[in-house]
Amino acid sequence: MSTSVHDPAPHGSHPSPHAPRSHQHSPESEVRRPWTTLALMLAAQVMVVLDVSVVNVALPSIGADLQLSSGDYQWAVSAYVLLSGGFLLLGGRLADLFDRRRMFLIGLATFTLGSLASGVAGSALMLIVSRGAQGAGAAMLTPAAMSIVMTTYAGRQRATALGLWGTVASLGIAVGVLFGGALTTAFDWRAVFFVNVPIGVAVLVGVLRAVPAPRGARAARRDLDLPGAFTLVTGLLAFVYAVESTDSHGWTAPETIVAAVAALVLLTSFALNERRATAPIVPPATWRIRSLVTASVVMAGVTGAVVGAIFLSSLYLQQVMGSSAVVTGLQFLPLAAFITGSAAVASHLLPHTGAKALIAAGLVIATAGALFLAMSLGGVDADPAYVTDVLPGFALLGFGVGPMFVAISVAAMTDVPHERSGLASGLMMTGHEVGAALGVAVLTAVGGDLTTRAGLVAGTPDAYLAVAIGLVALLVPTALMPKATAAATAGHGHGHGHRHGHH
Repeated sequence: MSTSVHDPAPHGSHPSPHAPRSHQHSPESEVRRPWTTLALMLAAQVMVVLDVSVVNVALPSIGADLQLSSGDYQWAVSAYVLLSGGFLLLGGRLADLFDRRRMFLIGLATFTLGSLASGVAGSALMLIVSRGAQGAGAAMLTPAAMSIVMTTYAGRQRATALGLWGTVASLGIAVGVLFGGALTTAFDWRAVFFVNVPIGVAVLVGVLRAVPAPRGARAARRDLDLPGAFTLVTGLLAFVYAVESTDSHGWTAPETIVAAVAALVLLTSFALNERRATAPIVPPATWRIRSLVTASVVMAGVTGAVVGAIFLSSLYLQQVMGSSAVVTGLQFLPLAAFITGSAAVASHLLPHTGAKALIAAGLVIATAGALFLAMSLGGVDADPAYVTDVLPGFALLGFGVGPMFVAISVAAMTDVPHERSGLASGLMMTGHEVGAALGVAVLTAVGGDLTTRAGLVAGTPDAYLAVAIGLVALLVPTALMPKATAAATAGHGHGHGHRHGHH
């Protein structure tokens, strides 16, 4: 995958001071392009980013309406992130091989129709399938949009565009939870999905009118690794089903065993396929880049912890503490503010501390937050108060997580050759999305019945304890990271951090 797809390297939102200058004196870069294209791409990306968190706050209302089980709750979140993450690398490859404008339009149409179908869903199954369609659309749309931004703008305009792109990504969680709460309270949970339809149609029309088709579009080369994409996504779906099934059916149930075996077979065949494919989604040499592999594992784990905690807390705040959907949205704002604020501070500390030390410190602080929540939200006769029992835990989680998103992105890129940075960034994003799906699945399995107040009171402490254990375990891959030099760290700058922080 070319660097134009996901990754702001060679062009991080603020890479090394010398990087963007090289564009500014070429004749092409002196041409100022209208911001219309960026506005359209950002509008589409906002929908994609919001749709991860916007559903969390609406879940109790959806659950009451469609009689969802705990497993259905989990799949309403996981179906979206698993398909958007699983197909992301294929989406990037498609954007490289085919006309990126056409790929963007196909992805946007798929996402918009998936949103419409989610809004009219009358059953748990229809909702989950529609969420999957949204995710598949997002996987095609995001890399193509990034590619269009990268090829449309140059020089200072490109730096501005990437800064805005990163801001949208990092603010997604806060705005999504708040927006979801406001829509659910003002109208109905279906509004959370319906709101995407007019935006999707408007962006579609705008792109057809304002964004020209690329001149001399390359002839489609047929080196697409479709078996790789298929075995990866179905293997991940089977794996997440097996994890969730340990709670709903039991460890030794036929459903759990069959799903676990299917996941093993599919993911093994993915690994074997990548060795034989002419143009593998993930070239085998990629797995030998230690900085990228260890950082992607930590990224998946941290995202799983954060998205899982938000999923769990939104249910707890509404069904145990009695907050309305919109109040729950407001109660998440401090968490988002702590993540964003500490990420900003971390990007200044990075050159002095190095990425590895920052990640280790973040893991310790976030673990303290999870342990605090495990203790303060426990007890059958618990009558927790937001300010004393929830907010301190959110503060610690946010302070721990913010610096990690910045540092992990930098650590990942330490040993990656320049021409592979697009692929590397795509792999990080895949880890991010798959981690989110796994986090929600594991916490659902540990927490037990999340559909009732009694179930949440009993299961939440165990689930937060699982978050704490998971975060401590991530100290192992962190220790295995190569020690990045301060110079490399400074050179990579903040460009990647916010790009990934959007859950």
